[in-house]
Amino acid sequence: MNSILVNGTEITPDQIYSEMQFFPSTTVDDAQQAATRSLVIKELLCQRADSLGLKADNTDDLLEMLIEKEVEIPHPTEEECVRFYDSHPVEFSSSPLVEARHILLGAAPDDAKKRSDSVAQAEALIKRLEESPDEFAKLAEKFSECPSKATGGSLGQVSQGQTVAEFEKVLFRAETGLMRHPVESRYGVHVVYIDRSIPGQQLPYEMVVETIRHYLEERAERQAVADYLRRLADSAEIEGYEIAESPLIQ
Repeated sequence: MNSILVNGTEITPDQIYSEMQFFPSTTVDDAQQAATRSLVIKELLCQRADSLGLKADNTDDLLEMLIEKEVEIPHPTEEECVRFYDSHPVEFSSSPLVEARHILLGAAPDDAKKRSDSVAQAEALIKRLEESPDEFAKLAEKFSECPSKATGGSLGQVSQGQTVAEFEKVLFRAETGLMRHPVESRYGVHVVYIDRSIPGQQLPYEMVVETIRHYLEERAERQAVADYLRRLADSAEIEGYEIAESPLIQ
């Protein structure tokens, strides 16, 4: 590792090694690159602050003062907030809901025989329910190994993230009514009846406008600071560090 010169000021290998402790990474090279980038940025900013005669008790305060003085952060307009809201309906929607009942036939994932027996039992229960759907609560109370057996197997309204992934994946894709095939999860084998599917609804703009405005302000600030750093780097003489090959800010 060689020294780096920023407008004639040296950043030594020892400084880079010391800075690497603040950038844990999967590889030494990535940590080295991140540490080098950090030191180059800091040196560019400190030199600019010094040229403007800015003074502060510590480096962090000095750099904050410099950015506040030199970087103009554009604030998002109402039109921009509305446009972002309209173009991201999924991000600003309530979670879809499913009202479902189930009968859980417990079986450990590594118990192949129990799993096979539970699938066969579930298939028999499905066949019976196809003929007598009103028996679901009675069969749940008799066979289910889930506490929901006490309420006829009812899971109530389930939102995304409330159950295990493999069960949720099937639950939210199923059509209303009795599922024709057993559903397997880490807990066992399920007989499932979907009572109702409630799609997610886009939240009112008034409920999310502050979240949108905050996000757009942060994004604009990151871009403005990145542009400012790029201008400083373009006007500086930097040796031992390839600006074009390593982004100054991430």
